[in-house]
Amino acid sequence: MGRANQISASLPDDRIVELYWERSESAISETADKYGDYCHYIAYNILYNQEDAEESVNDTWLDAWNNMPPHKPSILSTFLGKITRRISIDRWRRRHADKRGGGEMDLVLDELEDCVSDPTDVETVIEQQEMARIIKEFLEGLPLNERKVFMCRYWYMDSLSSIASQFDFSESKTAAMLHRTRKKLRDKLESEGYL
Repeated sequence: MGRANQISASLPDDRIVELYWERSESAISETADKYGDYCHYIAYNILYNQEDAEESVNDTWLDAWNNMPPHKPSILSTFLGKITRRISIDRWRRRHADKRGGGEMDLVLDELEDCVSDPTDVETVIEQQEMARIIKEFLEGLPLNERKVFMCRYWYMDSLSSIASQFDFSESKTAAMLHRTRKKLRDKLESEGYL
């Protein structure tokens, strides 16, 4: 199932955010109905474990409840996606504290290692405000398919085979496209003085 099909029609996002601000418990059920599959997709692609993914999604609802108010997100899906991603990465780190290797997460972090200054904490570096602005600007300048492939790999943590299938590319074409895009990102970050 594609991510676009996972977000069902229900209350508008601004109304769901209002429910959080009103401290209505229906905020969580509305959020789960509308964004449950979307957040689960993100969590599962990081954790590759059904139970851990479900726990991460449940923790996402709690985190959203605790952060609205004071936050009033303008794009609810992005807000929830970032929370899910952070919680899932933290859970993955705890689970893999004593062992490395073998998972898609390791591959994704290794691929991005050359593009950021601190490879042990890639997601924190990316979320820093200035670097986020530069990366956003970089992504907006990419051709649409190249941007989508990059986001599938580095936001949703999709496997190469999944991305290749989704875009009807070979895995080698997908890997080559990602390699070129990472090189462009590295060049951009170097030109901005980050490397």
